[in-house]
Amino acid sequence: MKDILQVIARLFIATIFLYEAYDSVMNYAHTKETMQAYGITWNQDLLLKSTIFILILGGVFLIIGYRVGLASILLLLYIVPVTFLVYSFWETPLENRPILRILFMKNVAIIGGLISIGINNPGRWSIRRLLDVKRLPR
Repeated sequence: MKDILQVIARLFIATIFLYEAYDSVMNYAHTKETMQAYGITWNQDLLLKSTIFILILGGVFLIIGYRVGLASILLLLYIVPVTFLVYSFWETPLENRPILRILFMKNVAIIGGLISIGINNPGRWSIRRLLDVKRLPR
C-alpha cells in the first residue's frame, strides 16, 4: 500500500508542475507579461525557457521515480521564489489577503511535499529501482 501511495503522491505533485510548464508554453506571451508585472525583466526568454525545461524535467523525473532528489531540488528552485514573489500576502491590501494567504500556504504545503519526496527513496515502483534490479552481476 505504501508503494502505491508513493506513486500517487509523486504523480499528484508532478502534475502541478507539468501543468505549469504546459500553461507557460501555451500562454508564452502572457507569461512574459506577468513576469514583467512582477518586476522580472532580466532576459525573460532565457528565464522562461529555463523554467519550462526545469518544470518538465522535474515533473517527469518525479512521475517515473528517477533521481527524485534532483527533481525535488529543481522544482524547489522554482516554487520557493515564486511563492514569496507572487503570493506575498503581507504586502497586499487587506481585502486581498485571505485568498493570497491560502495560495501561499498551499505552496508551502507543496514545498513540504517536495522536501519529503526528495529525502525519501522513490519506492518499489520507480525507474530507479527497475534499473537497479536489471543490473547484471559481475
